[in-house]
Amino acid sequence: MLKDAQGNTVTGGTTEAVALYDQALRAFNLAYGNPMGDFDAAIAAAPDFAMARLAKAWLFFMSRDPAMIDRGRETMLTATDLKMNERERAHYVALDLATSRRRVSAVGALDRLLMAFPFDILAHQIALLSDLALGRSRWMRDRVARALPQWSKDRPGYAPLLGFHAFGLEENGAYAQAENEARLVAELEPHSYFAHHTVTHVMEMTGRPEDGIGWMTAREPLWSATQNANRDHIWWHKALYHLDLGQFDAALAIYDGPFLASEKALANSLTHASALLWRLDTLGVDVVERWKALLQRWQGHADGKTLAFADLHAIMAELRSGQEAAAERRLATMRESAAGSDEGAPVYRDAGVPFAEGLIAFHRGQYAAALEHMLPARFELFRIGGSHAQRDVFDWTIAEAAARAGDRAIAVSLANERLTLKPRSHINRRFAANAEAIAA
Repeated sequence: MLKDAQGNTVTGGTTEAVALYDQALRAFNLAYGNPMGDFDAAIAAAPDFAMARLAKAWLFFMSRDPAMIDRGRETMLTATDLKMNERERAHYVALDLATSRRRVSAVGALDRLLMAFPFDILAHQIALLSDLALGRSRWMRDRVARALPQWSKDRPGYAPLLGFHAFGLEENGAYAQAENEARLVAELEPHSYFAHHTVTHVMEMTGRPEDGIGWMTAREPLWSATQNANRDHIWWHKALYHLDLGQFDAALAIYDGPFLASEKALANSLTHASALLWRLDTLGVDVVERWKALLQRWQGHADGKTLAFADLHAIMAELRSGQEAAAERRLATMRESAAGSDEGAPVYRDAGVPFAEGLIAFHRGQYAAALEHMLPARFELFRIGGSHAQRDVFDWTIAEAAARAGDRAIAVSLANERLTLKPRSHINRRFAANAEAIAA
């Protein structure tokens, strides 16, 4: 029987098709190459190759974009009548759940799959990224950790798997170990996105912007090439370093230049644009025209019921483009989602809706009201997903709202909290100065 590069048995393939599948999977693992094109080539070479169709469906789903998720379901259904083995059927079941807005159940299915098939690197990556979207940091680390001892270092995919673990470590605050593992992955697989990304996150979270810029600059040819599917995200991180150094013009230049040049018409990418412009906006940088252009790009990429993380970033663009009515309509849909029976309803209820209400109040200059909406919901914020660095835009907004509301106690508390983590940050020192300037 035919097996993939990691040793998993596959059904319906040919030697040529499996080679193309392995090439596609490696490209997906590294976020470097053309996995969609390679999966299509594998399907063309062997139309009954179920796993190639399922893997392609997963790629659509991982965009976290409503239209793409629908395409993922359509692709999954093309495999319905194909012969599948136990592992492949488990992928089909997980995809069925995932594309029916049952992401939590889907990850549960993948979790069980990986206990039986620890060498399924596709399932590892999908589970990791899905837990990232669910804000479940622990499992990003621990699921990979239970498999790593079973992998030999010469098994294809070992370095990407170690990169997944490194990112899980970073999201759980194990920064030194995360950096060490990620640097090793960068040596083993120089084009690995997770290697670049994890070190970048470590330097962001530990307040080392100069080191971060140095790391990025030295390795820029490896992560900025057009073959890197996630280079927009790394450019976004570089802009954050410049913000931390007080170099607002440099951050804006990245947005206008390499970030926009690499931005994708997908919710994942558009959230970066909103988050960066929102930060610059609160700092007093004039980005009005950029907001208007971004709003046009957001059309059709967030629907108020698929992913609260995306909806909140779409609301930022709607508000700052002067389209308050659109933001209110989105909020209404989010409230309907919060009252529904989908697995995502509690996320909308406990975090998505309160933060949407807070953003709207903040935009209207109702800063005390913004605090009332967002401060209690802050404890549930992790559930909207994204990394710690991505969710920081909401903590940033709460801190800014406290200062503008003149609430000294809250403003000082939040500024001190930020300074403890990153004492050298220009932004955090600004928050502290603004807080201290409020009359006692």
